[in-house]
Amino acid sequence: MKSIVPTLAAAVILGGCSMIPDYQAPESPVPTEVGNWNQSADQVVLPGWESLFPDPQLRALIHTALANNRDLRLAMLDVAEARAQYGIEKSALFPEIDANGDGTRQRLPADLSNTGDSTITSQYSVGLGVASYELDLFGRIRSLEQSALQSYLATEEARRSAQITLVSEVANAYLTLLADRQKLRISEDTVESQQESVDLVQRRYDAGLGSELDVRQAQIALETARANRAQFRRLVSQDRNALSVLVSGPVAEIPEEDVIDPAVALLASVPEGLDSSVLLKRPDIQQAEYSLKSANANIGAARAAFYPSITLTGSAGTASTDLAGLFESGSGTWSFSPSINLPIFTAGRLQSNLDVAEIRKEQSVVQYEQAIQEAFQEVSDALAARDFLSEQEEAQAALVDATQRSLELAEARYEGGADDYLAVLDARRELLSARQNLVDVKLGKLTNRITLYRALGGGESADQPTTLGRAPQAEEKTPGA
Repeated sequence: MKSIVPTLAAAVILGGCSMIPDYQAPESPVPTEVGNWNQSADQVVLPGWESLFPDPQLRALIHTALANNRDLRLAMLDVAEARAQYGIEKSALFPEIDANGDGTRQRLPADLSNTGDSTITSQYSVGLGVASYELDLFGRIRSLEQSALQSYLATEEARRSAQITLVSEVANAYLTLLADRQKLRISEDTVESQQESVDLVQRRYDAGLGSELDVRQAQIALETARANRAQFRRLVSQDRNALSVLVSGPVAEIPEEDVIDPAVALLASVPEGLDSSVLLKRPDIQQAEYSLKSANANIGAARAAFYPSITLTGSAGTASTDLAGLFESGSGTWSFSPSINLPIFTAGRLQSNLDVAEIRKEQSVVQYEQAIQEAFQEVSDALAARDFLSEQEEAQAALVDATQRSLELAEARYEGGADDYLAVLDARRELLSARQNLVDVKLGKLTNRITLYRALGGGESADQPTTLGRAPQAEEKTPGA
């Protein structure tokens, strides 16, 4: 046994060579600045999502979703699986040592015995064994271990991305529910107004001051308003169902006075322009880079397969024909069986494996560049839309005021006999459309804030800010660090 231990120690020390290509991050495929290049900043601080969402019910829904959502739970299980797979690959770097004990007692019949008499034999042994330990002389096992590590880290980034996406999805679903409820209240107000108009037109017709056409037009407008109301009742119900699925639980009744406007706070800390390097901290981009590093490590394993592999098998212990003699002097046993395998002819299999590894690396490069391009577009679009949506909201609010005044004038002219009822119908349709469009614009402005927040990588922490900006390269992560 004393002779085997130094041999194993030397084998572990020898396994230090690596054929993994030197990793170099690809050049960014997007401009160096996002948004307003004349006002570009290289750092931004995003608040925790509880600061972004002051609505207490929305906060409670997000907390529930983070605890119960099935997609996020699957992402967490994927991380656990990748971590376990990394542990499997890492264990191959070390010899597997087993303890074993055997005992055999056998009776041999007389007609099979050399002595002509029946005999009883016994044999007992205790020992330690090393089962097929491969010397990692050319880094094949270490390359696979590094590939598994990078895959694990990529999976962890995928979990972070799933969590950030879930926060934004719950917020958007909640805002959509509030917006459709506001539209439902607008449609209910319209139904009431149209019913009053039908009653008014019917009384004028009965008094001989109007035509049957006015009555029928008013009734058409009333039924249209009722259909519109039914549509938004359906949308509100569907919105609630969608929110229930996201939070994986029932959604409490939202007070009627809740409105969409104060549901999302301003992102005042985000400037008009940003250095595009801040995007590299997005979890999906980091996930793509870890996947690229994993593919790069697989090239090292494919290269190492061209070289000889040496496998060690050995055991050491004691053996005796008597239990009492197992640990007596002279009972020691050992065996040592090294073997070497040298590829000579594989019909191109090893070269094809290397080609596949190199092609997959190039695919990972393209996926990494696509992730950066997608992030750049999301942030650019959100920054560009921010000011225009505020301007659009102001114009739409002014349009609501104007159409409201137009309806008042049309009703006055109709009641005074100066105009027919068609002008009232047109004014009321324009007011309904303007009010509902104003809700859409407000929803778009708030969801744009959420999109910008998510696109920059915010939403992982409830109460801790996220700082994005130029920073030195982070040290390589390892599980448990």
